[in-house]
Amino acid sequence: MAKKRIVVAIGHKDMGTNLPEQKEAVVRTARTIADFIQDGWQTAIVHSNAPQVGMIHTAMNEFGRQHDGYSMAPMSVCSAMSQGYIGYDLQNGIRAELIRRGIYKPVSTVLTQVTVDPYDEAFYTPVKVIGRVMTEEEAREEEAKGNHVTPVEGGYRRIVAAPRPVAIVEIDAIKALMDADQIVIACGGGGIPVMEQGCFLRGASAIIEKDLAAGLLAKEIDADVMMILTSVDNVTLNYGTPSEQPIHHMDIAQAKEYIEQGQFEFASMLPKVAASVDFLEKGKGRKAIITSLDKAKASLAGQAGTIIE
Repeated sequence: MAKKRIVVAIGHKDMGTNLPEQKEAVVRTARTIADFIQDGWQTAIVHSNAPQVGMIHTAMNEFGRQHDGYSMAPMSVCSAMSQGYIGYDLQNGIRAELIRRGIYKPVSTVLTQVTVDPYDEAFYTPVKVIGRVMTEEEAREEEAKGNHVTPVEGGYRRIVAAPRPVAIVEIDAIKALMDADQIVIACGGGGIPVMEQGCFLRGASAIIEKDLAAGLLAKEIDADVMMILTSVDNVTLNYGTPSEQPIHHMDIAQAKEYIEQGQFEFASMLPKVAASVDFLEKGKGRKAIITSLDKAKASLAGQAGTIIE
C-alpha cells in the first residue's frame, strides 16, 4: 500500500530571521516534521526565505559596491544562496531529530528552479519589498538599471514582482527521492525564479510566493495533504475587527466565496487559501490545512487549525 504524502510549507516565523535565530527555530520545527515522518508520512518541505534572501541581497550588493572587481548579485543568485544555507540547517536538524528517535532516513535539499511567465501581469505591478533603505541618489541609480523602487520611512527600498509559478524544473529528481521514501526539502522561498530562453534558464528579478510554489509541488507529487504553517492557529473571517471569527472547516466553494468577498489579506492569507483551493481542485481525496506549528499535529488529526477539503 502506498504511503500517504504531505507537503509542509514553513513560514518565516518558524525559520528565524538571522543565523542564530534560524538554528534555534530549526530545532523546534524539526520535531514536528519528525512527528509526521514517525507516523509514516512521506514528507516534502517548502520553507520561507524572506528575511534570509533580503540579508543576502543586501550583503552581496554592499560588498560589490565597496570592492572593485566584484559584481552585485541578482535576485536569482541570492535566492539560490538562501536555499542552500537554510536547507543545510533544516536537513541537519531533521536528520538529528530522526536519529534521536532511532529513525535512519536520508534528508536531501534540492536546489530548485521554478519557471515563471515573462508576460505575467505581476511584472508590471511589483509588490515585494527587499533590501536595505537607500538614499534618493541610490534609488535613482537602481531605477537607471531598470529596477523598481518604492518610498519607505527614511528613504527608498527596491521592490520586485511576485509572478505565479509555472513549472518546477527539478520535479523529476524530487519525485525520484519521494518514490525512494526519502525526505525532500525543495522549492525553498518559492523556488529560484527563472525564465526559459531557448535552451537556457535565465534568472528573473522576482520572488515567488512560497505558498503557491508549495501548492504546485503538492500537485506534482500527488500529495494527500498540503499543510501551510503560519503565525496563527486558524484562518479567520473579518480579521482584525471586533467580529473576527475563526474558521475550522470550509469546502472549496466556501473558500472561493470568501476570496471573492476580499476576506483575506493580499500579502498574507490570500496566497495560502488560493494555493489550497488550486491544490484541491486538481485531485480527489485531498486535504489542505492552514495552521500554526504548535497546532500542526493536532490539525493533521482534524482537531485544530483550518481544514479545507
